[in-house]
Amino acid sequence: MEKSLSLLVQDKWRIIDQSSLGPMFDAKQSFAMDDTLCTSVGARVSPPTARSWVHHHTVVLGIQDTRLPFLEEGMVYLKEQGYRVIVRNSGGLAVVLDSGVLNLSLIFPDTEKGIDINRGYDAMWALIKEMFSDFNAEIEAREIEGSYCPGSYDLSINGKKFAGISQRRIRKGVAVQIYLCVSGSGQNRAKHIQQFYTLAKRDQETKFIYPTIHPEVMASLSELLHTEFTIQDVMLRFLNVLKEMSGEIYGEPLSGQELEWYEVNYQRIMERNEKIK
Repeated sequence: MEKSLSLLVQDKWRIIDQSSLGPMFDAKQSFAMDDTLCTSVGARVSPPTARSWVHHHTVVLGIQDTRLPFLEEGMVYLKEQGYRVIVRNSGGLAVVLDSGVLNLSLIFPDTEKGIDINRGYDAMWALIKEMFSDFNAEIEAREIEGSYCPGSYDLSINGKKFAGISQRRIRKGVAVQIYLCVSGSGQNRAKHIQQFYTLAKRDQETKFIYPTIHPEVMASLSELLHTEFTIQDVMLRFLNVLKEMSGEIYGEPLSGQELEWYEVNYQRIMERNEKIK
């Protein structure tokens, strides 16, 4: 077994599948959810947890994006294209979420020695490689210049990015999160973010360097692997790999103390988003 998969080997995996809740499921709920699970898993109230989620017509901005000089103009454009715009409670930059994008979160307890940051990224990369091991395609992890929300763990095939990985660490919990462009046009998604930055930054000098988007460097898995994947197809691959790696997988929603933590976290992200309306 690949060494980086070892983090996925757990006695139990709790599964929270929110991939089919539909258009009314708001991304602010998702970010509150992962913070709650970090707290719960970190406090050993819950075993390691895997969560899947899909949001419709949403652009998620990073905190740095809110400092763009003409942010309002960029947001008006996105809303005209039918997108809801929210700000997440962690780093990174703008990403597109829609019905063809599957998000996965793996939440681990941060052990006494601590989970090395790269180990979390490597575990997610290894998981995705395992999920698509039946295809003759090399999945690389490196920054894809010209993509939106670029990072050293962009996942790509033949130089075209289809996924990005991030991490959030709070209260002794580690959430490793990925967005997977499963179907649809990666290039069209990137064009919307390209136009957002064109309008929100213009030619203004900024302390922070925002990406110059080249839409042609982004694609979906369906485009790259020449297979029409659905969210359900990819979910099945995900659950099958987790099942192979663990003694038990089971579904369980938030309960008890977790529901109280969720309310606090949701309120916090609502307040952050009030500031950018």
